[in-house]
Amino acid sequence: MNTALIIVDIQKDYFPNGKMELSNPEVAATNAAKVLEWFRKNNKENIFHVQHIASNPAMGFFLPETEGVEIHETVEPLKDETIVIKQFANSFLQTDLEKHLAKNEITKLVVVGMMTHMCIDATVRAAVDLGFETTLIEDACATRDLSYDGKVVPAEQVHYSFVSALQGMYAEVTSTESFLQNRA
Repeated sequence: MNTALIIVDIQKDYFPNGKMELSNPEVAATNAAKVLEWFRKNNKENIFHVQHIASNPAMGFFLPETEGVEIHETVEPLKDETIVIKQFANSFLQTDLEKHLAKNEITKLVVVGMMTHMCIDATVRAAVDLGFETTLIEDACATRDLSYDGKVVPAEQVHYSFVSALQGMYAEVTSTESFLQNRA
């Protein structure tokens, strides 16, 4: 199968009591776990966990050797699953992800993870620029409220703004349920 699952940054700092809490990360992680389970049953050699480890302590989260940097137990990697370490929003930038995908002759990606407006957006756009056909499982992603100039944009609006911008030109956007039903 020439399709790989890319699980981006589902890490403990994004969950309650973490250093960068998102809106409803548990729902997104549960949905990502359903997609992960499907891949483990049907395509186990093409699962890639992306873990962000901050290179600059000023980032304030995903700091090395902290509990928050750990991949959340909902999608905890198995021993034979590849973990790609990154330090930028784009999961391809200065990582070996593209090399792993080329080695496995991957042409299609399924992307889940966190944060929709940052690492998911950057990773999906980069994947398409690199020639990958990409599917984004939108309800297996999460983000947070953003603000600019005193105006707060609620997480749900942030999420759907970015998802709708990716739909079509950059990715096929779908839900966990639709993805799983279409593969049954």
